[in-house]
Amino acid sequence: MQTVAPGASHLEVTPIAYGTRQFGGDWESVDEQAAVADLVREGLTRRVGVSNYSTDQITAFAAVLPAETVQPPYRLFRRDIEADLLPYAQAHHIGVLAYGPLAHGLLGGTITEATTFGGDDWRSHSPAFTGPGIRRNLEVVAAPGSSTADRGATTAQLAVAWVLAHPAVQVAIADSRTPAHLEESLGAPDLTLSQGDLAEIDSIMAPRYRSAASLWKA
Repeated sequence: MQTVAPGASHLEVTPIAYGTRQFGGDWESVDEQAAVADLVREGLTRRVGVSNYSTDQITAFAAVLPAETVQPPYRLFRRDIEADLLPYAQAHHIGVLAYGPLAHGLLGGTITEATTFGGDDWRSHSPAFTGPGIRRNLEVVAAPGSSTADRGATTAQLAVAWVLAHPAVQVAIADSRTPAHLEESLGAPDLTLSQGDLAEIDSIMAPRYRSAASLWKA
């Protein structure tokens, strides 16, 4: 318990995450970062993480307060963070909580060309889920089918297990919308992928993931 300013006798100390859905635009000011640093110094929070930060942004943030975790998108066909962010996080002992391992449903095995999304669902306006983009992505999603069957796993389980197999990743945030899909994803940690398995998956996905990755913004 921590004593706080007038108006409250005590406050339970709770971890918070500090970040933004950030894709190349303006990001938090130094003043805002300093305010979060004050929370840590005052004992009002113990841990601070950032979301969708590049390595340059994390480095700049560290001048005020080191980030202990980062939350980037990462999946079988969105792998740009392998070039810089994941090595950086591993070298600086920053935990990685990867989101979107199921490609917002595409790797869950239930989306087809005929699938429609509500007007308030961002996927209804995304080139990754409409028109030629959805057709291209579904071809990519079908590619690892033989690998999943050989291992007695589903595509969703393989996708999550693949993300967790990277040594820099500690958590895969499976974007499940139903209890059944969540239960399916929970089987992923039991699926162990050897270096041979990973090499096989890479050989299947490498010719395909670059074209699919260009459609994604989240």
